[in-house]
Amino acid sequence: VIIFVVAIALALCINNFLIINANVPSGSMENTIMTGSRMIGLRTAYWFKEPQRGEIIIFKYPDDESENFVKRVIGLPGEKVTIKDSKIYIAGHHGLVGSAIWNNLEKRGYHNLVGRSHKELDLTDQYAVEKFFDEEKPDAVVLAAAFVGGIMANSLYRADFIMQNMKMQCNVISNAYSHGVKKLLFLGSTCIYPKNAPQPMKEDVLLTSPLEYTNEEYAIAKIAGLKMCESYNLQYGTNYIAVMPTNLYGPNDNFHLENSHVMPAMMRKIYLAKLIHEGDWHSIEVDMNKRPINPTDKLRELIGEGNVDGHNDHERILKALEFYGIYNNKVVLWGTGTPLREFLWSEDMADASVHVLLNVDFKDIIGIEKYSSVFYGAKVDGAVDRNNSEGRGGAIPSLGEIRNCHINVGTGKELTIRELSELIVKTVGFEGTVEFDASKPDGTPRKLIDVSKLHSLGWTHQVEIEDGVEKLYEWYQNSLKD
Repeated sequence: VIIFVVAIALALCINNFLIINANVPSGSMENTIMTGSRMIGLRTAYWFKEPQRGEIIIFKYPDDESENFVKRVIGLPGEKVTIKDSKIYIAGHHGLVGSAIWNNLEKRGYHNLVGRSHKELDLTDQYAVEKFFDEEKPDAVVLAAAFVGGIMANSLYRADFIMQNMKMQCNVISNAYSHGVKKLLFLGSTCIYPKNAPQPMKEDVLLTSPLEYTNEEYAIAKIAGLKMCESYNLQYGTNYIAVMPTNLYGPNDNFHLENSHVMPAMMRKIYLAKLIHEGDWHSIEVDMNKRPINPTDKLRELIGEGNVDGHNDHERILKALEFYGIYNNKVVLWGTGTPLREFLWSEDMADASVHVLLNVDFKDIIGIEKYSSVFYGAKVDGAVDRNNSEGRGGAIPSLGEIRNCHINVGTGKELTIRELSELIVKTVGFEGTVEFDASKPDGTPRKLIDVSKLHSLGWTHQVEIEDGVEKLYEWYQNSLKD
């Protein structure tokens, strides 16, 4: 009798349910557990201990007790569980920011990441982008791809900068919506702000006065992108967020002389001027082979047709480098050196982006829970036609003007271009001279952003500019060994 009673008691204990508070945020466990469900696992071997992460449990789906399911424990009793198999598409995953975002997500345990190179997927091709979304069906999208360049490229190729960026943004954002993407993060630039905006620039100064002329087209494209995110949210109830980073630098930066941004361009010019003075032609050839010069029309008039690489004769290489202000122990930079700039390490930018992607929703930014008529039952299955007003969602005019919902991402610290050059000179060990050509444009005189909104959302930068310049130079040198 005693044995029988003990056996019954053990059986009852074994069959007790173990509740694991699993707030499932995606459809990744479709057909077993749905979004928002709780996992109820059978307690089979936990008489003396609680289940541990990584262990296998058997559980029943609460709405259908007839079936058992087997899953690995990814959380402990009472914890909220984040499912880390949501598919995240990172557009521009080989670029400066995109590659850093990819690495940051992987370090956080997100491994279901999707990326395509430009050769594999041309984001300006509407039909190719639609086909990609049809096949991959991502849960979230990070739009870090862009057609970018420095002040010279922006000045020369104005139509390309507005058209290429607009095409990419329209294709990705529209397909994200039509394919039910739950979260989208759009990366812009602080060049969206007026040339003479009050400093530091808050998000609210957007569109209050004229833009800097030299990068006006790129800025307009990025403004259109953030407005697309706002507008989709208000009309269709989506959760698309735009972040506006300051000047970025870091691993996988663009060091090509024709179209790089200020810091990598300056660093390479100073490095090459040092090598010319030292007569280190082997290192010059390695550098030129790694990043050949694709001459502009004006440069071709001076040196003839064909790219400039390390296999060219020394005279042709020197002429090409002089075109970009690189001489024997001397570098000539555009402008006066007085403009103030803010710089953010790209891996810090990636961390901020992932923080926003995982922890911040549009409602958190605007402080309104239900910001679209979709939350009150409006349908979104109607045709987009000016003669049709059914099934098109709709903003809520009574909420007033909802704008400037983007987030500045930066350090809130600045230095002059001349001070930056001095920092790079010290890092490279350059003993020559750096001159400034005041006949060339400076660009925006000052561009410091207010990052109080970002700080209020729980993120601050880690890498200071002095450490960052050293880290970038180390990466640049290592890239020449590949």
